[in-house]
Amino acid sequence: MLGPLIYDAVASGFAFALAFGVTSGRIWALGAELNLELMLPGVFAYAVIVIAIAYWQDQHRAVWRYTSLSDAIRIVRVSFFTTLVFVPLMIWAPVFADTPRLAPVLTLFLMAALMAAPRVIARARADGRTPRPFTTHPRVNPQSVPVMVIGQPQRIEPFIRELHRDSHRAYTAVGILTEGREWHGRHIHGIAVLGGAEDLDGAMAYLNQRRISPHRLIIADDEIGEKDIGEYLDMASRHGLTVGRLPRLMEFSDDTAVQAREARPIALADLLGRPQAVLDRVALRKLLEGQRVLITGAGGSIGSELARQVCGFQPSRLVLLENSEFNLYTIGQELDGAAGAPSRRDVLCDVRDEISLQRVFAEERPDIVFHAAALKHVPLVEANAVEGVHTNVLGTRNLAEACAKYAVRAMVMISTDKAVNPHNIMGATKRWAEAYCQAMDLAEGDTRFTAVRFGNVLGSNGSVAPLFQRQLAAGGPITVTHPDVTRFFMTIPEAVQLVLQASATGLAARAPRGEVYVLDMGKPIKILDLARQMIRLSGKQPDVDIKIEFVGLRPGEKLHEELVHEHESHSMPLGDSGAFAVSPRTTDLAILRRQVSELARAVAVHDEDKVLRLIRAAVPEFLFQGQASGT
Repeated sequence: MLGPLIYDAVASGFAFALAFGVTSGRIWALGAELNLELMLPGVFAYAVIVIAIAYWQDQHRAVWRYTSLSDAIRIVRVSFFTTLVFVPLMIWAPVFADTPRLAPVLTLFLMAALMAAPRVIARARADGRTPRPFTTHPRVNPQSVPVMVIGQPQRIEPFIRELHRDSHRAYTAVGILTEGREWHGRHIHGIAVLGGAEDLDGAMAYLNQRRISPHRLIIADDEIGEKDIGEYLDMASRHGLTVGRLPRLMEFSDDTAVQAREARPIALADLLGRPQAVLDRVALRKLLEGQRVLITGAGGSIGSELARQVCGFQPSRLVLLENSEFNLYTIGQELDGAAGAPSRRDVLCDVRDEISLQRVFAEERPDIVFHAAALKHVPLVEANAVEGVHTNVLGTRNLAEACAKYAVRAMVMISTDKAVNPHNIMGATKRWAEAYCQAMDLAEGDTRFTAVRFGNVLGSNGSVAPLFQRQLAAGGPITVTHPDVTRFFMTIPEAVQLVLQASATGLAARAPRGEVYVLDMGKPIKILDLARQMIRLSGKQPDVDIKIEFVGLRPGEKLHEELVHEHESHSMPLGDSGAFAVSPRTTDLAILRRQVSELARAVAVHDEDKVLRLIRAAVPEFLFQGQASGT
């Protein structure tokens, strides 16, 4: 750090010498000699003063290759304070009597320029910037992908700045589009702003004339919605561009520099058209820290994400209960490598096995139970009704009774929007399971029972998105059941956040009993639109490169799902999570227990007709296939 101080001292002394020569007129007079006796005291004084001032202002600690506006301000401040100290010396000390009075003023500017120059050069070299005085368009590195950037200037600027710094950059920005008209016709780090989003066609024509062909459209916009993304995909597809987006500012990364220049593919979650749910982390830490947590269905899409997120709140013990050996092994292997993971037990057990379940509870004594085990694939449950009720109804009953027997603090059951006015056996079994949990909660026991209802989970096992991805990989066609079918969608992390938030609220001192929590998932999304968006995201054209075929609604499917029944009353919103509570119709626990006991006897002898009759009796709004067809 001594080097910068020495340079600043030399630069300030030289600046004074130059200013002395200019203001005294000697530097302009040919053959005139500078009077070193008059000049040297000022040179020495400036060098000493600037060392002291620069050290006081920590100017010597700044790294030149990262010189910024704050460093430039510090240089001006050091120059000003140095001049401020020198001026009284010049007035009072006889040795400076012949120094021109304008010399300190000129020295201030010269000194600031000389101190700033090498720092700016070092920053420019570090950023890999080279002047292009005779070109008006960017020079594309043949090893990088030329991209058009669209969005907010405050998000575009750091992206382009980081690209300039990276000599091995994956992208080269060749044009910018932004809505602020005051930016149009200007440049950001040498890259021209070519208009707004509606000017993409003209911008592409302008660049093509200069033999620059962008390959990708990168979205730099934190507030982009489903409609805008759809429009950008349409625009990009017209020009054969793929689409990516920059991570939002709240999507933190361990390497912020890499994050600033890393453009990701458009995720399906970006098409939801609503903000993601927000966790109350303080409430969740109070709920889970130091607690013994048991998760059923721990190897499934929701259960495994629950395990990951619960680990972040430092429970004292985690019990993963799963009937699939492979799924349990997979999540166990993942958590084995997680830093700070709690002590854990992986249990091969089926919630349908009441005796094994009771043994696990007796041994582990969990405080919090998350019930994610279920059979959820609509056509398969429709074709295997006895198995569906065995897992979804009897399994939930077994778990709820074990929770009550062993004084678990809270049980949170995962439900579905298909439980509202169900048209299929899977939805009816989930509504029956909801009712059982409600009745157990209203029984005013030591255990709180909560059901959480949400729609389709993007990317979960058996959901439509992975099916479309597999069909795309095979070259199509994409199969859609009906052109008008719609569904509510959410992401796996968002679904788990709702489950966790519901558990925290369900244990709150004044939380009403017998409620079901529902995520406000905005407007339902047409499956056909989702299919078309996924085709565009793959860089292909719907109905041109990839065909879409309509195969008809499957048994038990509805055109449109609902989140709330018409007779369910809305209650309080669930904090800032975007969820709300509803109070569904309730059934007396004694009646439900008799019905479920009768169901268990029918399941034991595999009497499917009786099972269906019991479902219709317990869930009167269930519209099964026979009713739908008029039989």
